[in-house]
Amino acid sequence: MKKKLKWVLVLIAAVFLLLQLTNPARTNPPVVNDLTATNPPPQEITALLRVACYDCHSYETKWPLYSRIAPSSWLVVSDVNEGRKHLNFSDWPANPAAIAKKLDRINEVLDYHEMPPKNYTLMHPEARLTDAQRKQLMDWSDAEGKKLQPAAPQN
Repeated sequence: MKKKLKWVLVLIAAVFLLLQLTNPARTNPPVVNDLTATNPPPQEITALLRVACYDCHSYETKWPLYSRIAPSSWLVVSDVNEGRKHLNFSDWPANPAAIAKKLDRINEVLDYHEMPPKNYTLMHPEARLTDAQRKQLMDWSDAEGKKLQPAAPQN
């Protein structure tokens, strides 16, 4: 029985080591057009965005140790790639209509408490937003979006 257990453990270790060869690339491409460079938000908004959003929604991801170990690396890289696809602060649009749409979406996901996701804040408690911080981000994104809306037609 002990011999069988030993071989099972050796097999599990071998599979784990082989999985490490399948790690996806963890990339941080050059920043194209950062939100904070084009139209800098207030400093406290920038700080909140960097702590709660930038790891998944920018090219400035801080890759933790567990992002280097399969199979957790698959999930982390997939989440970051998906986050960047939906919103990327490092590739911020120049078109006012596109910016307004992004700001509206930020407001929406914050309002529904979809972001930051619970599985992220579990491992990164500093990214948890209080209700006041959430409101602060929503007020900022709403105000910035309204600035971009065209003026109402004059009669």
